[in-house]
Amino acid sequence: MKCIIIDDEVLSREILKIMIQKIPILEIKGEFSSAIEAMKFLNSQKMDLIFLDIHMPNFTGFDMIQTIKNIPQVILVTTDEHLAIDAFGYDCITDYLVKPLMFERFKRSIERVLKKRESNFQITPIQEKKSKEIYVNINNRLVKIDISKINAIQVKGDYIDIKTEDGKLVVHTTLKKIAEKLPAHIFLKIHRSHIINIEKIIDIQDNSVLIGKDVIPISKKNKPDLLKSLNLL
Repeated sequence: MKCIIIDDEVLSREILKIMIQKIPILEIKGEFSSAIEAMKFLNSQKMDLIFLDIHMPNFTGFDMIQTIKNIPQVILVTTDEHLAIDAFGYDCITDYLVKPLMFERFKRSIERVLKKRESNFQITPIQEKKSKEIYVNINNRLVKIDISKINAIQVKGDYIDIKTEDGKLVVHTTLKKIAEKLPAHIFLKIHRSHIINIEKIIDIQDNSVLIGKDVIPISKKNKPDLLKSLNLL
């Protein structure tokens, strides 16, 4: 995929270049400190992906998105976490990365770009089957849980609390193991100790979500992922 970097900070561009060069499918075709210069380039060159800073002199990233016709996919790269809601109002924005960048998070962004290109996030039949129920071991009994009824999951030491519409189950396992059994298009990790069913969200305020009667914290790191998963108006 052909990509360009648009960021007025030299160090930020260098960090992005290092990360891009670690992904064989990506090919850097240019880097720009000015949105205006980048727009001139895009008028003559077709790109697949833009890494775009929001805050730049004279012409912001949002200004640029609103100006360019047939804009490719965009990954916003910024120090400002508070603009994520505005960002995901644009169809071209695939992800929102908050500086300082971490390579594992960067790779997830590229995976999102690829999924959007190839399948428009369609759910496969295997994922549909996977999303019906899970069985958990409680006191040597296998208890079936309807996945659609799970509200949230919380880590408590060596155990996890699975909170459902019908009550709470305490299971001896890890958050990672149960996350592997859940459909990723519905369940999202929003904090190091919490996974939620995004379909059960009642409201979101500041750094917490309300699900049922539970107020669940959102970490700064995971908030952009949560906002991206929502159908924002």
